[in-house]
Amino acid sequence: MSYKIISLTQVLIFFFYLNCFATSIKQPEFGGQFYPSPKEELSVMIDNFLENVTPNQAAGEIFMLISPHAGYGYSGQSAAFGYKLIKNKSYKTVIIIGTSHHKVFNGAAFYGGGSFVTSLGKINVDEEFVKSILGKDPEVFQDDSVFSNEHSVEVQLPFLQKVLTGFKIVPVVIGDCSLESCKKIALLFNEVIGQRKDILVVVSTDLYHGYDFKEADTVDEFTLDLIKKMDYHGLYYALRDGSAQACGGFAAVVALNIAKELGYQRLEVLNHTNSAMVTGKLAKGDWTVGYASCAVFGPAPRAYKELRGCALVGKGENMLNIQQKERLLRIARQAITTYLQTGKKFPVSESDLVLNQKSGAFVTLNQHQELRGCIGNLVGSQPLYLTVRDMAIEAAVDDPRFPALSLSELKEVEIEISVLSPLEKVLSAEKIELGKHGVLVRRGNQSGVFLPQVATETGWSKEEFLNNLCAHKAGIAADAWKDKDTQLYIFSAEVFSEKGAKN
Repeated sequence: MSYKIISLTQVLIFFFYLNCFATSIKQPEFGGQFYPSPKEELSVMIDNFLENVTPNQAAGEIFMLISPHAGYGYSGQSAAFGYKLIKNKSYKTVIIIGTSHHKVFNGAAFYGGGSFVTSLGKINVDEEFVKSILGKDPEVFQDDSVFSNEHSVEVQLPFLQKVLTGFKIVPVVIGDCSLESCKKIALLFNEVIGQRKDILVVVSTDLYHGYDFKEADTVDEFTLDLIKKMDYHGLYYALRDGSAQACGGFAAVVALNIAKELGYQRLEVLNHTNSAMVTGKLAKGDWTVGYASCAVFGPAPRAYKELRGCALVGKGENMLNIQQKERLLRIARQAITTYLQTGKKFPVSESDLVLNQKSGAFVTLNQHQELRGCIGNLVGSQPLYLTVRDMAIEAAVDDPRFPALSLSELKEVEIEISVLSPLEKVLSAEKIELGKHGVLVRRGNQSGVFLPQVATETGWSKEEFLNNLCAHKAGIAADAWKDKDTQLYIFSAEVFSEKGAKN
């Protein structure tokens, strides 16, 4: 009897490890739907696509492709324009930035490791690259489940396998993002990319989705004009208001930001079509989806600035002198005034080296000693003075808890600024010092943050502080902070207002 028990245990252990190993291999889910499943049929189809296109030769190295992700019968020929240009090029890492069609989350989800498989073979994940970018910000995380039932990354793989050899991939899917989050994600990518010239970025996105063929052409022309200009700011806001359309639009915003920060300035639209033109169904009322193939060319990137020293050094106290604090407060007020008067950002420049360092910051507006708006960026993706300018505008007009501030109200508003130290992950709540530390809590795709001054202003105990953070800011169970699967990050802040510094 004991022999049978031992044997059964061994069998269970064997299957446990077999299952763990299998989960690191991402099997194809869309063969036979978006592209042919049999190896030979798939290979011949892509060869035919590539033979049918003659794109202009690139004037320099290609850093990025924008490629459609519909069924190959609809968008495969358009995708071939970009992939033909990189055939037989030497890339060691291909970053594939897709979009989430089914799972709702904020930020960027990475596939952690192992490999992806198609009938053309296996592609390993560049685990070293992935590990080097994870853990730096709570909006950039590993979640392999996001890639299940998601075609935006998978449909790019067979094309890559036909034109390149010896490469690894970094699969990432972008969810909903603020513009600041897009910039932050791009910044983290650029820290890892550095001066490497063996990286290709592939953005997976379709364009217009709707029932009007003529409208498709007009909307796509507007969207592609923003993309061609590499205007990721304009693209982001146009996606938000619906004047531009792209299901992988935020992926494009992140990628264009990456390219521009590395010094790339030229993007060419290689091909543009849509499903109505491909199928010949041009009647109004037929479902139409736009497709485009684009490429970002060299020259080779400039040396990317080392960013490790760009965050303000300090524990949240004495990071700024009185003059620097006063300057930031003036910028914040002038930014709000200018925006409320003209609808445009306050044009400002700054020579102070400290204010030019990248740092997170929050801007809080109080009216008659009551909160009137508070928005910030935990991880700075631009110089501090510009972060303060932009967060001041957003606190005034974009805080969803309050109506937009009017110009007549502004004279009644006191501006408070919190300049943040870098985030630090802690393993337990014991490390949190109330009144000194702000806290960000994250569980899965839910997150919430309290600034350090919240504990002082409310008089909460640590347990009350964390319970309220989880329940009311992150939307998770009040005691979730006690769970080992919940991540806690601390930071400190130098807080000052128009009535004087609070440190």
